Parts: sequence; C-alpha cells; structure tokens
Amino acid sequence: MGETWDEQQLIVDGFERVYVELEWYDGPRAGLADIDGKPHYFHGYDQYLGDEADEYRVWPTSAAVVELEREQWAIFVRWNERYEAGTVGPESHPGHGGIDARYDELDVLLAPHRQAPDDARRLVGEMRFDAGGRYRVEGMDYWFRWRPSR
Repeated sequence: MGETWDEQQLIVDGFERVYVELEWYDGPRAGLADIDGKPHYFHGYDQYLGDEADEYRVWPTSAAVVELEREQWAIFVRWNERYEAGTVGPESHPGHGGIDARYDELDVLLAPHRQAPDDARRLVGEMRFDAGGRYRVEGMDYWFRWRPSR
C-alpha cells in the first residue's frame, strides 16, 4: 500500500473521497467517488500503469442513486467484516446472487446507472491512501485527485 496520509492533508491537497468500490484489479477499476465535490461513477480503461495515475471515464449521478449504492456497499462491508473474522466463507459473498435479496434487488436497480454514457468525461485519477481500514461503510481507504486527461 505504501505511504498513508492524514484525511485533512488529503483534502488540502485536493484529494476527494471514494465512497464505493465496484471493481478492483491491480488497483481501482470502478466505483463511486466525489469529483469537484459531487458524486460521480468512475470506470477505468482496463489498463494498469503501476505507480502511475490511471485514466477513467467519469459521469455524474444523483443523490438518490448514491443512497442506493451506499446501501449496497454497507451490505458488502458487513459481510466482509464477518468474512475477515472467519465466521463466513467466500461462498456467502452477497455478490454471488441469491444470498441477500436486497443486495440482488439493488444490483438490478443500479445496473443502468453503472454504464458509462457516451458523453462520459475522461479524467486521470491520482490515488493516495488514508490510515483507515480498507473497507468502511463511509468509504474506501483510498482517495483520488482528478485532472483532465491528455
């Protein structure tokens, strides 16, 4: 993970919170984060650049959709706490379907919002970590500072 940063310093340096992680593969690939203080989906271009910042498609979403995403995220975080405690196995992950009815319902409701529109912006996301736990109901342990793509 590397160096961690104080939350206040992250804010001063222009980093914004990531609220939901939808996909991780060698780094964040998709999720929900603030961009210019407003909630946006982000989706990577499926490249991994090591320590370099990655490019993402980003598009805004509504407060109502954010609430649904955060509700589903909380279901995952509660499962992950049980998983890390050793009380449940990976087969009980709510994302497998048929395990948590509300999680499944939220998947259906959120699916159209998670698709990048044709007019999605391209931004580069530089990532830094805070000192908190990896998965938290209030968000991730990584933050992004966004800038225009070249």
